[in-house]
Amino acid sequence: MTEPKTEPSTASKIGSATESKTTSTLPANGAAIRTKQLTRHYRLGDSVIRAVDGITLDVHAGEFLAFLGASGSGKSSLLNLLAGLDHPTSGAVFVLGRELGRMTSLELSRHRNQTIGIVFQSFNLLPRMTVMENVELPLRLAEVPRASRPARVKEALERVGLGERLAHRPGELSGGEQQRVAIARAMVNRPRILLADEPTGNLDSNTGEEILRLISGINRPSDHSSDGEEPTAVLVVTHERALAEHYAGRIVTLADGRIERIEQR
Repeated sequence: MTEPKTEPSTASKIGSATESKTTSTLPANGAAIRTKQLTRHYRLGDSVIRAVDGITLDVHAGEFLAFLGASGSGKSSLLNLLAGLDHPTSGAVFVLGRELGRMTSLELSRHRNQTIGIVFQSFNLLPRMTVMENVELPLRLAEVPRASRPARVKEALERVGLGERLAHRPGELSGGEQQRVAIARAMVNRPRILLADEPTGNLDSNTGEEILRLISGINRPSDHSSDGEEPTAVLVVTHERALAEHYAGRIVTLADGRIERIEQR
């Protein structure tokens, strides 16, 4: 592993543009995600909590970027803004050239379903549904024809090594297996961007590394892939510096809602 090079916090220069798989197109600089002076402030009594405080950042198509920082540094708040799950106090988020703040609620919902896959620390699987039914949910919301869904679900589950567990329920799986189901659910609509918020937080170290290895494979499909699969931009929030250094192409460290430093791997 080569020694990381530290860049100024405003720098962001990695990756190259790939042709969009949706009707959205990448901006001229190839950024899959771009933020401009993004803020998210909360009022608590007489105090203002500056969870995200003026972040400008480009994330390029096919990039694997990790956010590091102490608890309360703004990592998860920033990820929620990038996902369109929260609204900024000021500034803007552009995803595949479209500004999230200008979308209607319906447009934003469709955007999240078709463009972004999200993986949470707590898995968020529905316990009464089978593995197959959990992974099928995004396809139902996207109104994918019923006849097309089983093959798509099986493909996603086989990709995470769970092709034989279709009829199981979440309670019958280990923590690592449940997180694999969550990843399959996030990827079943073939999104351009995968956001993962502490995906290894509830897992032991060995299982956590397996999950990051799996996510890395999603980021950069094997060269011998025969289906013309494109790289997926991956943004991971983690406390695990060793894993971030091993898998991420760039590490962004946050402190007090701001970018403290950016390391190019």
